[in-house]
Amino acid sequence: MTNTRADREIDTTQPGQAWTFGNNIDTDQIIPSRFLVSTNPAELGEHAFNDLRAEFAPNVEDGDFVVGGHNFGSGSSREHAPLSLLGAGVDGIVAQSFARIFFRNGINLGLPVLICPEADQIRDGDTVSLQLTRGVVTNHTTGEEYDADPLPEFLQTIVNRGGLEEHTRVKLGADGYDDDTW
Repeated sequence: MTNTRADREIDTTQPGQAWTFGNNIDTDQIIPSRFLVSTNPAELGEHAFNDLRAEFAPNVEDGDFVVGGHNFGSGSSREHAPLSLLGAGVDGIVAQSFARIFFRNGINLGLPVLICPEADQIRDGDTVSLQLTRGVVTNHTTGEEYDADPLPEFLQTIVNRGGLEEHTRVKLGADGYDDDTW
């Protein structure tokens, strides 16, 4: 699998449209299990939120954002859920809280995720951007800024490299060994 985000260093994302969801959005709502016959991000992206919000996949644009309430990504530990959002073109996820496995799966795939207690202030269709290391979500529609938990430097590095797989390749170096600390 190739992650197209691996070639960029991001701290501040470009503004994109917010797609809002409520509390307790689980991985089966993000990508229904009947579509788990592939690990291809683009194929999975065609079915993201298929049963919950059928208009999402055909209308989401590259650079858009998913905004959730509490406990976003609960359910199974499979990577298909954040992978489907990457495949759909989502540039990041903001939620009031995440299921821990989903949060880490997103990071491991190079998908920016920010915990923002005020995510419920963002409305569907608002234009937002993220400042990952500062932990700020900017709502360009309303002119408001919301505090979020900044992404620690080591997680920011993984996201910038396009995920844990590429991060590991870089850390191991061409000879398969790197004596720098992780």
